[in-house]
Order: sequence, then C-alpha cells, then structure tokens
Amino acid sequence: MSDRNKGIILLLISAFGFSMMAALVKLSGDVPTVQKTLFRNLVSAIIAFGFVKVNKERLFGKRENQKLLLSRSALGTIGMVLFFYAIDNLVLSDADMLNKLSPFLLIIFSAIFLKEKARLYQIISIIIAFLGTLLIIKPAFSIEFVPYLAGVGSAVFAAGAYTLLRVLGDKEKFYTIVFYFSFFTTVTLLPFTIAFYEPMSTVQWVYLLSAGAFATLGQFGLTIAYKYAPAREISIFFYSTVVYSALISIFLFGQVPDILSILGYFTIFAASFYMFIKNNRQATKQNKVASTSATQANRQT
Repeated sequence: MSDRNKGIILLLISAFGFSMMAALVKLSGDVPTVQKTLFRNLVSAIIAFGFVKVNKERLFGKRENQKLLLSRSALGTIGMVLFFYAIDNLVLSDADMLNKLSPFLLIIFSAIFLKEKARLYQIISIIIAFLGTLLIIKPAFSIEFVPYLAGVGSAVFAAGAYTLLRVLGDKEKFYTIVFYFSFFTTVTLLPFTIAFYEPMSTVQWVYLLSAGAFATLGQFGLTIAYKYAPAREISIFFYSTVVYSALISIFLFGQVPDILSILGYFTIFAASFYMFIKNNRQATKQNKVASTSATQANRQT
C-alpha cells in the first residue's frame, strides 16, 4: 500500500473518530458544556501522557516553545468549548460544517500573522465558503442565531490554534502537543466544572469518557496521516466528517438538515475541493520547475 493511501485511510479513520466524539457529546445530554469539554480532554491527556512517557519525551515541551504551546492551548480550549456548545444546540452536521471553516480562516490568519501571501484562488475559495456559511446559518439575528455564531467562533479559534501549530512545526512531538493542550484544558476548566457541576448518570459518564477516547483516535489519526502524505494531497478526505455527522444526525437523533443547509454543505465542500485541486496543480508546477533547475545545474557541472 502506498504512503498516500495509508494517509487517506488514516484521515478517514480520524474523521470517524471526531464524528463519533461529537455524537457522544450530544448524546450525553443536559450536562454543562464546560463539564463535557473537561471530561473529553481528561481522557486525551491520560492517553497522550502514556505516549510521552513511552517515548521518553518532555511532558510540557521545551522552554523556548512555552509561549507557542500556551497560546495554542488557550485558543484550542476556547474553540472546543464553543464547538461543544454548537453541537448541543444545532443539527450535528450543521455544527460540524461550520467548524470546517477553519482551513479557510487559516489562510487569512497565515497572511496576516505569518506574512504568507494569499493566492487569488484561495481568496475565491474563502468567498465561496462564506456564502455557504450564510446558507447554513440563515441569519435572523434572534436568540437562535447564538449557537450558529458559536459554531463560526469555534472555527475562528481553531484556525488560530492551527496557525500557531504551523509556527511550532516539528519543534515538538505531536503527542507532547496533544498532552499539553489536553492538560491545559483540563486544569483551566476544572474550577468552572466544580462550580457548576451537574451529577451524571453512569450512561453519561460512559458517553463522555468514550468521546474522549474517540477524540484521541481522531487527533492521532490526523497527525499521523499527514506524516504519510502532504496535506495538499489528502486533506479533502477529512470532509468525510460531514457525511458521518449527517448520517448520525438522521439515524441517531432524527435530525434532518434542511435544504438550505445541504446547499451550504455542498458550497463549502466545493470551495474546499477547488482549493484542493489548485494546491495540487501549484505543487506539481513547483516540482517541475525545481526538477528542471536541478537538471540544468547537473549539466553545467
């Protein structure tokens, strides 16, 4: 099996893991959002702790990376709380697709903070994705608008966290980053969970602990997938989460997305697919130029 196919399979597994996490969070019912977030991350912290110890790495990373790790964790924590709030109050596939705006927002943040020039096709993709978002949200500026705003907010903070991950690069091992983030979230949300704690049934405990296990599967699958193949070649397959979430919404919760939401899904997916194709063409063109330059250099020597 080629590395590319391994990456695709791992990405599909990762997408399934994150979809199951979202479904289990929603199934856990009337539990405070902060409490749900804490238990989801507590499990991830325990599993990541095991990976760090087995590989004999630092639990909290290198001293020079603390600002990046701390900032990434803070943004990720806020994004996750907002995402879980959206999951609790929206059709599952709506919440998932709004969260999938993060790759488009990442382009904007990379241009602003990392000085990476946005290409014309990327700008076009962002505009199309924004139009798709309006179809899902159907802005009415009533109290029902708040969960949609939380869904978009979750994408904004996730994109911020991913921007910092870009800066971190290979400076830290992926399991160290996962542990740091999960530990930070657990410690940060613990006081709020204690203050607003709601007793949970055995079933709710099982749901939330299982959500943490599936989230860890999703996180590790995503990270390892991109070690087998570049994001530009396989990232489109991560949008399978929306398919999983839509099926779960229909068969598990009896929630059927309306026609405008479905049109919004297709619009955002089309924008992502367009950007996916253009990224691959751009990479192929760059590889040809590099190959030609190398050949000419060899002839001259």
